[in-house]
Amino acid sequence: MRIILFGAPGVGKGTQAKILSTKLNIPHISTGDILRDAIEMKTPLGMEAKKLMDKGELVPDDIMVGIFRETLKGEKSKNGFILDGFPRTVAQAKELDKLLNELNMHQKKIVAITADEEEIVKRLTNRKACKNCNYILALDETKDNNCPNCGAKDSLYQRSDDKEEVIKKRLFIFNSTTKPVLNYYELYSNVIYINGIGQVEEVNQRILSRLN
Repeated sequence: MRIILFGAPGVGKGTQAKILSTKLNIPHISTGDILRDAIEMKTPLGMEAKKLMDKGELVPDDIMVGIFRETLKGEKSKNGFILDGFPRTVAQAKELDKLLNELNMHQKKIVAITADEEEIVKRLTNRKACKNCNYILALDETKDNNCPNCGAKDSLYQRSDDKEEVIKKRLFIFNSTTKPVLNYYELYSNVIYINGIGQVEEVNQRILSRLN
Protein backbone atom coordinates (compact mmCIF):
# COMPACT_ATOMS: atom_id res chain seq x y z
CA MET A 1 0.00 0.00 0.00
CA ARG A 2 1.32 3.44 -0.94
CA ILE A 3 0.05 6.26 1.24
CA ILE A 4 0.65 9.99 0.91
CA LEU A 5 -0.18 11.53 4.26
CA PHE A 6 -1.23 15.14 4.79
CA GLY A 7 -2.03 17.12 7.90
CA ALA A 8 -1.51 20.56 9.41
CA PRO A 9 1.12 21.06 12.13
CA GLY A 10 -0.11 19.55 15.39
CA VAL A 11 -2.78 17.34 13.86
CA GLY A 12 -0.95 14.14 14.82
CA LYS A 13 0.31 13.21 11.37
CA GLY A 14 3.76 12.04 12.50
CA THR A 15 2.30 9.90 15.29
CA GLN A 16 -0.20 8.25 12.93
CA ALA A 17 2.49 7.65 10.31
CA LYS A 18 4.61 5.73 12.83
CA ILE A 19 1.66 3.60 13.99
CA LEU A 20 0.55 2.86 10.42
CA SER A 21 4.11 1.94 9.48
CA THR A 22 4.17 -0.68 12.26
CA LYS A 23 0.69 -2.06 11.62
CA LEU A 24 0.97 -2.19 7.83
CA ASN A 25 4.66 -3.21 7.84
CA ILE A 26 5.66 -0.53 5.35
CA PRO A 27 8.29 2.20 5.86
CA HIS A 28 7.47 5.70 7.06
CA ILE A 29 9.37 8.01 4.72
CA SER A 30 9.70 11.62 5.86
CA THR A 31 11.46 14.40 3.97
CA GLY A 32 13.78 15.15 6.89
CA ASP A 33 14.77 11.51 7.37
CA ILE A 34 15.66 10.78 3.76
CA LEU A 35 17.60 14.04 3.49
CA ARG A 36 19.63 13.11 6.58
CA ASP A 37 20.15 9.57 5.27
CA ALA A 38 21.35 10.83 1.87
CA ILE A 39 23.78 13.22 3.57
CA GLU A 40 25.06 10.58 6.02
CA MET A 41 25.59 8.09 3.17
CA LYS A 42 27.29 10.88 1.16
CA THR A 43 25.32 10.17 -1.99
CA PRO A 44 25.94 12.69 -4.82
CA LEU A 45 22.45 14.17 -4.35
CA GLY A 46 22.89 14.18 -0.58
CA MET A 47 26.15 16.12 -0.86
CA GLU A 48 24.51 18.57 -3.26
CA ALA A 49 21.66 19.09 -0.82
CA LYS A 50 24.10 19.56 2.08
CA LYS A 51 25.93 22.37 0.28
CA LEU A 52 22.68 24.25 -0.16
CA MET A 53 21.47 23.57 3.39
CA ASP A 54 24.80 24.73 4.85
CA LYS A 55 24.25 28.05 3.05
CA GLY A 56 20.73 28.28 4.47
CA GLU A 57 19.11 27.68 1.09
CA LEU A 58 16.12 25.46 0.33
CA VAL A 59 16.76 22.16 -1.41
CA PRO A 60 15.19 22.50 -4.91
CA ASP A 61 12.50 20.13 -6.15
CA ASP A 62 14.72 18.34 -8.68
CA ILE A 63 17.19 17.27 -5.98
CA MET A 64 14.41 16.25 -3.58
CA VAL A 65 12.67 14.20 -6.28
CA GLY A 66 16.02 12.57 -7.10
CA ILE A 67 16.50 11.60 -3.45
CA PHE A 68 12.94 10.24 -3.32
CA ARG A 69 13.66 8.24 -6.50
CA GLU A 70 16.64 6.56 -4.82
CA THR A 71 14.56 5.83 -1.70
CA LEU A 72 11.46 4.49 -3.46
CA LYS A 73 13.55 2.25 -5.72
CA GLY A 74 15.09 0.67 -2.64
CA GLU A 75 14.23 -2.78 -1.35
CA LYS A 76 12.42 -1.53 1.77
CA SER A 77 9.84 0.38 -0.32
CA LYS A 78 8.91 -2.46 -2.65
CA ASN A 79 5.74 -3.41 -0.70
CA GLY A 80 4.64 0.17 -0.16
CA PHE A 81 5.41 3.23 1.94
CA ILE A 82 3.93 6.12 3.89
CA LEU A 83 5.09 9.46 2.51
CA ASP A 84 5.12 12.28 5.06
CA GLY A 85 6.14 15.90 4.38
CA PHE A 86 6.20 15.67 0.59
CA PRO A 87 4.71 16.97 -1.66
CA ARG A 88 4.18 20.43 -0.16
CA THR A 89 3.41 22.30 -3.37
CA VAL A 90 1.44 21.52 -6.53
CA ALA A 91 4.70 21.55 -8.52
CA GLN A 92 6.13 18.89 -6.20
CA ALA A 93 2.92 16.83 -6.49
CA LYS A 94 3.23 16.83 -10.28
CA GLU A 95 6.88 15.79 -10.10
CA LEU A 96 6.04 13.03 -7.62
CA ASP A 97 3.29 11.73 -9.93
CA LYS A 98 5.83 11.58 -12.78
CA LEU A 99 8.26 9.69 -10.53
CA LEU A 100 5.64 7.17 -9.35
CA ASN A 101 4.56 6.54 -12.95
CA GLU A 102 8.20 6.08 -13.94
CA LEU A 103 8.56 3.47 -11.19
CA ASN A 104 5.26 1.78 -12.17
CA MET A 105 3.76 2.74 -8.81
CA HIS A 106 0.38 3.81 -10.12
CA GLN A 107 -1.88 3.05 -7.15
CA LYS A 108 -1.73 5.37 -4.15
CA LYS A 109 -3.94 6.48 -1.28
CA ILE A 110 -4.15 10.17 -0.35
CA VAL A 111 -4.96 10.56 3.36
CA ALA A 112 -5.59 13.98 4.91
CA ILE A 113 -5.94 14.23 8.70
CA THR A 114 -8.01 17.27 9.65
CA ALA A 115 -8.72 19.20 12.84
CA ASP A 116 -10.24 22.53 13.77
CA GLU A 117 -7.49 25.18 13.88
CA GLU A 118 -8.58 26.35 17.31
CA GLU A 119 -8.11 22.79 18.56
CA ILE A 120 -4.64 22.59 16.95
CA VAL A 121 -3.51 25.82 18.63
CA LYS A 122 -4.87 24.58 21.96
CA ARG A 123 -3.15 21.19 21.53
CA LEU A 124 0.26 22.58 20.61
CA THR A 125 0.39 25.36 23.20
CA ASN A 126 -0.50 22.76 25.83
CA ARG A 127 2.63 20.65 25.43
CA LYS A 128 6.28 20.60 26.47
CA ALA A 129 9.40 18.83 25.25
CA CYS A 130 12.34 17.28 27.09
CA LYS A 131 15.71 18.96 26.54
CA ASN A 132 17.41 15.62 27.13
CA CYS A 133 15.50 13.09 24.96
CA ASN A 134 13.14 15.33 22.90
CA TYR A 135 10.08 13.48 24.25
CA ILE A 136 6.91 15.55 23.78
CA LEU A 137 4.04 15.45 26.25
CA ALA A 138 0.92 17.37 27.21
CA LEU A 139 1.17 19.66 30.22
CA ASP A 140 -1.37 17.57 32.15
CA GLU A 141 0.80 14.44 31.78
CA THR A 142 3.19 15.58 34.50
CA LYS A 143 2.91 17.34 37.84
CA ASP A 144 6.50 18.61 37.84
CA ASN A 145 9.16 19.62 35.31
CA ASN A 146 10.79 16.18 35.13
CA CYS A 147 10.66 14.02 32.01
CA PRO A 148 8.49 10.89 32.44
CA ASN A 149 10.27 9.25 29.49
CA CYS A 150 13.98 9.47 30.39
CA GLY A 151 13.72 10.70 33.99
CA ALA A 152 15.78 13.86 33.41
CA LYS A 153 15.21 16.40 36.18
CA ASP A 154 13.84 19.87 35.42
CA SER A 155 14.22 19.21 31.69
CA LEU A 156 10.80 20.15 30.28
CA TYR A 157 10.34 23.35 28.28
CA GLN A 158 7.99 24.87 25.71
CA ARG A 159 9.52 24.80 22.25
CA SER A 160 9.62 28.11 20.38
CA ASP A 161 7.54 26.67 17.53
CA ASP A 162 4.80 25.70 20.02
CA LYS A 163 4.06 29.31 20.93
CA GLU A 164 0.70 30.60 19.75
CA GLU A 165 1.96 33.27 17.34
CA VAL A 166 4.37 30.79 15.71
CA ILE A 167 1.69 28.11 15.42
CA LYS A 168 -0.69 30.51 13.69
CA LYS A 169 2.05 31.44 11.22
CA ARG A 170 2.75 27.73 10.53
CA LEU A 171 -0.96 27.12 9.94
CA PHE A 172 -1.11 30.08 7.56
CA ILE A 173 1.81 28.66 5.55
CA PHE A 174 0.15 25.23 5.50
CA ASN A 175 -3.16 26.66 4.27
CA SER A 176 -1.54 28.79 1.57
CA THR A 177 0.90 26.21 0.17
CA THR A 178 -0.22 22.68 1.06
CA LYS A 179 -4.01 22.87 0.81
CA PRO A 180 -3.77 23.57 -2.95
CA VAL A 181 -1.98 20.20 -3.22
CA LEU A 182 -5.08 18.49 -1.84
CA ASN A 183 -7.18 20.38 -4.37
CA TYR A 184 -4.86 19.05 -7.10
CA TYR A 185 -5.20 15.46 -5.87
CA GLU A 186 -8.98 15.77 -5.65
CA LEU A 187 -9.00 16.25 -9.42
CA TYR A 188 -7.18 12.96 -10.08
CA SER A 189 -7.58 10.80 -6.96
CA ASN A 190 -9.99 10.13 -4.12
CA VAL A 191 -8.74 12.01 -1.08
CA ILE A 192 -9.58 10.28 2.21
CA TYR A 193 -10.33 12.89 4.87
CA ILE A 194 -9.97 11.74 8.48
CA ASN A 195 -11.14 13.59 11.58
CA GLY A 196 -7.99 13.94 13.70
CA ILE A 197 -9.78 14.83 16.94
CA GLY A 198 -9.86 12.06 19.54
CA GLN A 199 -7.56 9.52 21.15
CA VAL A 200 -4.56 8.41 19.07
CA GLU A 201 -5.81 4.81 18.64
CA GLU A 202 -9.32 6.02 17.81
CA VAL A 203 -7.98 8.20 14.98
CA ASN A 204 -5.79 5.33 13.81
CA GLN A 205 -8.80 3.00 13.58
CA ARG A 206 -10.62 5.60 11.48
CA ILE A 207 -7.70 5.66 9.04
CA LEU A 208 -7.40 1.88 8.83
CA SER A 209 -11.14 1.40 8.29
CA ARG A 210 -11.11 3.87 5.40
CA LEU A 211 -7.98 2.36 3.86
CA ASN A 212 -9.57 -1.08 3.94
